[in-house]
Amino acid sequence: MFKKLSIVVLLLFFVSCNFEKPTEFSEKALNENVYNLNDVPSTFKEVLNQHKGKNILIDVWASWCRDCLKGLPKVKILQKEYPEVVFLFLSVDERVASWKRGVKKYNIKGEHYNLPKGMKKGDLVDFLNLSWIPRYIVVNESGNISLFKAINASDNAIITALKKSI
Repeated sequence: MFKKLSIVVLLLFFVSCNFEKPTEFSEKALNENVYNLNDVPSTFKEVLNQHKGKNILIDVWASWCRDCLKGLPKVKILQKEYPEVVFLFLSVDERVASWKRGVKKYNIKGEHYNLPKGMKKGDLVDFLNLSWIPRYIVVNESGNISLFKAINASDNAIITALKKSI
């Protein structure tokens, strides 16, 4: 009986963790340093505050990520369909030169920042529970997370979150 109860409790714990959908970033995540294309650091909170009152689509990506690059054409379509949305690209490239080359090579328009610790370390990637990229997050004009996790740029949940936010 104890064994069965333990398994049920463990399953409930994992299910609740996997389906958690935060509506705001943790303080630790907000205080994570990100670096712009000129290597100037800002906290993630400062970056978000620059766009207060606007809807933001965050694209977590890397220049070495095949799925990220395959999703870029769809992201570019979203940019045309939703010109009022801020497109914020967070790269998890550990090699800054590779990130900058990728932005230029693939002609990625938007706000660009790098998380130089990569996708395995750091308070922001921990908060996002980043296990796969690309990762798309929608932040509404109030600064709340309206979509916490999409891994495909053509996911209808992105469009739904953007329309709900607008």
